[in-house]
This record gives sequence, C-alpha cells and structure tokens, in this order.
Amino acid sequence: MTTFDGVQAAKNNSGLNQPQTIQQAILEAITEAREVCDHNGINSPNCAVAWDIVEELQAENAHQKQAKHRQTSLESYCEMYPDALECLIYDL
Repeated sequence: MTTFDGVQAAKNNSGLNQPQTIQQAILEAITEAREVCDHNGINSPNCAVAWDIVEELQAENAHQKQAKHRQTSLESYCEMYPDALECLIYDL
C-alpha cells in the first residue's frame, strides 16, 4: 500500500540525511509512481496517490519559481560595486 504518509516515512527512514532538491524529489516520485502503477495497475488507488504526489511536488516547484525575487540589472551592478554613485542611498 502506497500513501503519501507511507512514501514520506520510507524516505525519512532511508538513512539518507543529505538535502534534496525539489527536482530530485520530482524525479524520484515519478519513478515511484511508475513502479506502483506497474505493480498495482493504472486504475488502482495506489497509482492515483503516487501520481498525486508527483503533481503536488510539481506545483510546489512552480510556486517556488514564482516566489523568487528577480534581480534587476541595477541591483546586480550595486552588488558588484556598492560604492558606485548610482548605488549610494542618502537619508534626508
């Protein structure tokens, strides 16, 4: 039986304590979903749960990409040259 909690518990108990990127998690979830569907059939509830996990990870990945602040060219320039006149901030 594969459920979201079961997959998470298996990943937590796998002995791998290294950080994982969301892209790696998506690839692993796709592999797991394919295995579950091959074993249980494509119309099984376990197959649906496995693909739901993939969808949730992909949605989170899209959300994280939207939430990232896109740096302007002036911000990049000011990081490289913080003492440039364009980058100085004056308190009045």
